[in-house]
Amino acid sequence: MLRRRRKVLKGAIAERLKELIYQVAQEIECKVLALEIMDDHVHLFLNSPPTMAPSDIMFKIKGRSAHQLRKEFPDPLMKMPSMWTRSYFCSTAGNVSSSTIERYIANQKSR
Repeated sequence: MLRRRRKVLKGAIAERLKELIYQVAQEIECKVLALEIMDDHVHLFLNSPPTMAPSDIMFKIKGRSAHQLRKEFPDPLMKMPSMWTRSYFCSTAGNVSSSTIERYIANQKSR
């Protein structure tokens, strides 16, 4: 089954999502280094404790944001079968500098 991304992450929904991501990140002791919310997906660059699994981080961010956004914006979001897909891409910064990743994320809106 092919799922299409729905372009619902704009305006007030995008602003609230940004607040929620920063809030959850702070609660789980992660630091948001860069964040860009596109109409249908999010680019997020985090600094997290090495003891925390990426799957746990994404579970918490996606879970809390989906719950809150659907509660606060029921009209466009409750019609969707799910707010987020189960998938995400995760990678370590490795040999790439943080500033390079931050620049990449910041430039996503202009593409």
